[in-house]
Amino acid sequence: RIPLVRFKSIKKQLKEKGELEEFWRNHHPDVFARRYLHCFPADIALSIGTASERLYDYMNVTSSQDKQKSGSPATQLVLHQGTGMLPGPLLSPQVSHLFCAGVHQKFKSFLSDSYEHGGEAFSLQYGTGQLLGVAGKDTLQISNISIRGQDFGESVFEPGTTFALAHFDGVLGLGYPSLAVGNALPVFDSIMNQQLVEEPVFSFYLKRGDDTENGGELILGGIDHSRYKGSIHWVPVTEKSYWQIHLNNIKIQGRAAFCSHGCEAIVDSGTSLITGPSSQIRRLQEYIGASPSHTGEFLVDCRRLSSLPHISFTIGHHEYKLTAEQYVVKSIEDQTFCMSGFQSLDITTRSGPLWILGDVFMSAFYCIFDRGNDRVGFAKAV
Repeated sequence: RIPLVRFKSIKKQLKEKGELEEFWRNHHPDVFARRYLHCFPADIALSIGTASERLYDYMNVTSSQDKQKSGSPATQLVLHQGTGMLPGPLLSPQVSHLFCAGVHQKFKSFLSDSYEHGGEAFSLQYGTGQLLGVAGKDTLQISNISIRGQDFGESVFEPGTTFALAHFDGVLGLGYPSLAVGNALPVFDSIMNQQLVEEPVFSFYLKRGDDTENGGELILGGIDHSRYKGSIHWVPVTEKSYWQIHLNNIKIQGRAAFCSHGCEAIVDSGTSLITGPSSQIRRLQEYIGASPSHTGEFLVDCRRLSSLPHISFTIGHHEYKLTAEQYVVKSIEDQTFCMSGFQSLDITTRSGPLWILGDVFMSAFYCIFDRGNDRVGFAKAV
């Protein structure tokens, strides 16, 4: 049982400082390419050991961090967890980023007796630029689980300030092995192989609200039956990479409005909002009366929440209904404002456009990820 802690999003931090608009201007991928190209080591063949990992919603991430230890002697790190992420990097003391100095805890492999150098460089292409690192193995301790010889990457170059502003020191990916770089084995696969849990499942309970001390919990190897009511409804995984499932349709006030012939979605604790194709999300924002702000969010009138329609996602012929109180994100700064929990993101796959059911969806339903049977379970959260 691993407690999760909620923290301020990068977007909220920048808004409080009055720096958000400048951040948007300077953090386009083309700007990064021009600014940081000279920083890339010339002797690293980036075509080898290269992977693409979409950083879907990094500006709004507010939850899913926990404290974990790596190495012998142990270094305590705060890792951001995501079911839609590949096995992620930890910060190295050699990280070439001025902003990281003194801000993040770093994993010092040279102090660990159990560390094994992998001897391979890798790169990850994020939305804001390219991350460089080196592969290695070491003991990873998560709560009371000690994982021997866990594959991971040490980040030595990160472009821009995105990771520096984040409240975590690394990423714990909970996706399938096909997402991994090279032959790296993801954490939960190592846990299963070493028989460290009773069942090959993990489950998320995400808590809504601004309580920074309690963002919910992640359970590795089991289910907390006190966190939901009613039955668990299971659906098969359709693509063993992300936790991808089939959506039958999306309804507004009981009538099919989107995805009427079926579409694909991934369930991802590393994405804070619900995302979908831009053409459909624009229409959805109109349905709920959301208007764009100058900082990129779509806002709704907080006084109108009781009159907004409910939105249902039909998965495996079972409807998962979200009320306006659940799909609108309230933020209290100088004044309370209400942000739509939907965001445009165009992801094209061989099975068509992809939706992401992020924390806005997962906080309404208890979510179980079953690797033994390659299925995802949903039940109404309490």
